[in-house]
Amino acid sequence: MDRLWSRVGVRAASVGLLLAGLTGGVYLGQNRQSEQQRTAASTTGVLRAELDDMQLLKQRQSAHAAARAWQRQAEGAAAEKAASEARSAAAKARKLEKKVIDEKKAKEAREKAANGGPVPYNGPIPASCNEYSGSRAIGCSLMLNAGFKIAEFPCLEKLWTHESGWNYKAENRSSGAYGIPQALPGRKMASAGADWKTNPATQIKWGLGYVKGRYNSPCGAWNHFQSAGSY
Repeated sequence: MDRLWSRVGVRAASVGLLLAGLTGGVYLGQNRQSEQQRTAASTTGVLRAELDDMQLLKQRQSAHAAARAWQRQAEGAAAEKAASEARSAAAKARKLEKKVIDEKKAKEAREKAANGGPVPYNGPIPASCNEYSGSRAIGCSLMLNAGFKIAEFPCLEKLWTHESGWNYKAENRSSGAYGIPQALPGRKMASAGADWKTNPATQIKWGLGYVKGRYNSPCGAWNHFQSAGSY
């Protein structure tokens, strides 16, 4: 009987130890699982914090890039505005300068007219008349405008050189003939302009009309002058 209880006791002790081991193992397993969960949670928290930091950094970089782009755009707009204002100021300055020059020329023309002229000629002088100057250049230009060919001008040049030397103030005191074409009397030229006394162009226009109406052409007038001594 004692041996039986002894064997039962041993078996009970063995079962007890086994249960204790199982319980300890379960406890240790639970502790290890808890530790792993805490480690995983800690790692997840660190990763989340790093991701948040990276996201914040990207946002800041984007904000800085946007600020730089806006600054460049603002600087470009300011530069274009400044350039536009400079161009506008330059255009106004040129316009004002031209106005001043035109007013000065007009004043000089009035003063010359008041002092006996000559009134300046502002019309174009064609290239075919470049060999002439002064009243002759004006005469050449106006002759072409009147419909005569350039070949006619040598005749006109000779005719009025003989009559007045192309002097708009030339006056024949004995006859009263006046001006470049030696209109007789001089006041006839008023039909071409009120400034006939001081404006070579006005005198030439009248003279060309006279030549055309009476002799058809400058060379016709010159041929008549050569034979008659007058035209």
